[in-house]
Amino acid sequence: MSVFLLKRAATFVATLLAASMLVFAVLDLLPGNVAQVILGDTATPESIAALESKLGLDRPALTRYTDWIAGLLQGRTTNSFSYDTPTATLIAERLQVTLPLAVLAMVFTVLIGISLGIYAAAHQNRLGDVGVMGFSQLGIAVPSFWFAILLILLFAVKLQWVSAGGFAGWREADGGGVWQGLVSLLLPAVSLAAVQAAVLARWTRSAVLETLREDYVRTARAKGLTRRAVLWKHVLRNAMIPVLTILGLQFAFLISGTVVVENVFVLPGVGRLVFQAVANRDLVVVRDVVLLLVAMVVAVNFVVDVLYAFVDPRLKASDA
Repeated sequence: MSVFLLKRAATFVATLLAASMLVFAVLDLLPGNVAQVILGDTATPESIAALESKLGLDRPALTRYTDWIAGLLQGRTTNSFSYDTPTATLIAERLQVTLPLAVLAMVFTVLIGISLGIYAAAHQNRLGDVGVMGFSQLGIAVPSFWFAILLILLFAVKLQWVSAGGFAGWREADGGGVWQGLVSLLLPAVSLAAVQAAVLARWTRSAVLETLREDYVRTARAKGLTRRAVLWKHVLRNAMIPVLTILGLQFAFLISGTVVVENVFVLPGVGRLVFQAVANRDLVVVRDVVLLLVAMVVAVNFVVDVLYAFVDPRLKASDA
């Protein structure tokens, strides 16, 4: 298992390095003049050149890339063009909204998706199975932003149970609190989780049904165990192996989905930050946010690989 984990760790580092090169090439080498955008069309060539020098845009691309990576390794980031604040500070503030939102959406996804998938598999070809698969197909077809608008119309406009948007904050000193903050994230989390829960339900059903056809399951049934006992004691652990892959990918989808949903609900998260940075051509913010998202996705996949090593005994045997 140690060899397996070392290979995955090497892949993790190589992926981050390749991603950093790609992100820099796409963003920092794009045509256009950032200084011109900041100063406006009426700026003189002298003022544009002075701002380019201040921002370091007049240096060679390779120098800018190495300085960027060296700064990240030292925990130092470039100041945002628009806010004149280190991007690490901006991102850290916005992660206080985005990470809880993604985690809450993931909790809803797991609870709803796995429960419905197991229920559908246990009632294969019966009314419950058909109903779950029908609702899951509908959930896959509905875009998150459209479902978010429906939730706002129902719970915020018609029933007036929650606010239509905004974030109350985590501190009571700011007029919010933990409970108020969770309430602010409830509708966005549900809108994000709806599609992913539908996908997870279908994958869980397929994985459970495939495992139920294995020889050891028939042997357990032949020994007198009930279908329910076989399902919970023997099937679920093996059925969860392919589901883990889907969960890792879904967390990445949830993080990226916040870009749209945070703008629908006017949440001050990373998604809204990168949206505003793109509009302002604040490329250093976009660059650092994109690399952070890539790192989070790769890290989640690495964690999934580690879980594989503990869940799947075949990986331990191959390392022996």
